Amino acid sequence: MTGSCLEKLLKSIGIFLSAVSSNRYLIEFLEVGGVLTLLEILALEKISEGDKKESIKLLQVIANSGRKYKELICESYGVRSIAEFLAKCKSEETQEEVQVLLDSLLHGNPKYQNQVYKGLIALLPCTSPKAQQLSLQTLRTAQPIIGSTHPSIVDCMLNVLRTVHLEVQCEAIKLIKDLVNYDVCVPLLKGLVDLLIPSFKETCKLQPKILNDPTVLQLTAHLPVFLQQAAAAKAIRVLAHSNLSLAEEMLHLHVVPSLMAAMGNTDHSNSQRQASLTLEVRGWRPVGRWEPGVGTQSLHRPVAVLRADVPSGGGAGAQVHGRGALQALPSGPLYGSRHFDYGLGDQEQLDDITHSQEDKEGKE
Repeated sequence: MTGSCLEKLLKSIGIFLSAVSSNRYLIEFLEVGGVLTLLEILALEKISEGDKKESIKLLQVIANSGRKYKELICESYGVRSIAEFLAKCKSEETQEEVQVLLDSLLHGNPKYQNQVYKGLIALLPCTSPKAQQLSLQTLRTAQPIIGSTHPSIVDCMLNVLRTVHLEVQCEAIKLIKDLVNYDVCVPLLKGLVDLLIPSFKETCKLQPKILNDPTVLQLTAHLPVFLQQAAAAKAIRVLAHSNLSLAEEMLHLHVVPSLMAAMGNTDHSNSQRQASLTLEVRGWRPVGRWEPGVGTQSLHRPVAVLRADVPSGGGAGAQVHGRGALQALPSGPLYGSRHFDYGLGDQEQLDDITHSQEDKEGKE
C-alpha cells in the first residue's frame, strides 16, 4: 500500500470514528486490533510522517472516547511508542499533535498516569529541542496531577540546562520553579548551586583545544558546561526573586561563593552576566538603631589585614589600594582577575588607615 493510499484510508477511518454515533464503529475497529496497528505505524521507518500524523489523530479520537480506551492504549505499550515517535519526529506540527495525545492520556487516567509521567521524563535527554520543550510543558501540567515527583527528574532537569535553545531553557526554569514546591526541593537547589562551579573533568577538556586550536574562543562560548553554568545562575535568580525562603536556603548551601566563581569565568561572558545579576541584593533584614559612642573601637577595622578568597581560584590573597578598591588576584587557569569596589562612609578614615599601615611597613 502506498503512502497516499494509507493516508486516505486513515482519514476515512477517522471520519467514521468521529461521527456522532461512532461507538459501534469504534468497537469494531478495536476488535480487529486497530490500536496495535496504529502504534505499529508509528514505529515503521518507511512510512511518511504525514501518515504517522493521521495515526496520531486517530489515537487522539480513541483516547478522547473514554477512560477505558486510554487504558487500552497504555496497556498496548502505547506510551513508549508515542514517546519514541515524539523524540524522532522531524515535523513540529506533528510533534504538537503528539503532545495533545500525551496530555489526553494524562488526564482522566489514574491507573496509567504515572506511566505517562515517566515517559515524559524519559524524553528530556532526547536530541530534539522541540520534543524537549513539549515534554517540559506537559510535565508542568502533569506534576499537580501526579502530586509527587520521581527521583530521576532532578538529574534530567539539570542536564536540560545544557541546551543552547532558549525556549527549552525557559520551559526548564519554569518547571524547576514548580518542582521546588515538592520533595525534591533540597536536592534540586543543591544541584543548581553545584553547577555554578564546573568540575575539573569538564573544564580540563578545553586544555588540548587551547593549545592546538586557534578558534578555541568560538568553541568555548558554546561549551555545554558553561551554558549549564549560566542557566543555573539564571534559575537561581528566578527562584530567589519568587521566594525569600528559597534564597535563604541557597545561602546556607554557599551559593554566594559559587556565584562569585561563575563571575570569574572569563571564557563565557553570559555566565558572568547571569551570576552578577543573581548576586544583586534585593532586600535586607531591619538593622537595629546604632547608639553613638557604643562599640566605636570595633566600628572600623584595619583594611590592611583584610584577606579575601578569589572567586575564580579560592587560593589567592587580596591587595589593598589607597582609594578603596579591592583587587583580586586569581590563580585559576580558566578565570581572570576581577575588581570589587566597596564603599566606606568616610573617605578620610580610609586614607588614615592606609597611611598608618604604610608608615608601619616603612619602619619595618
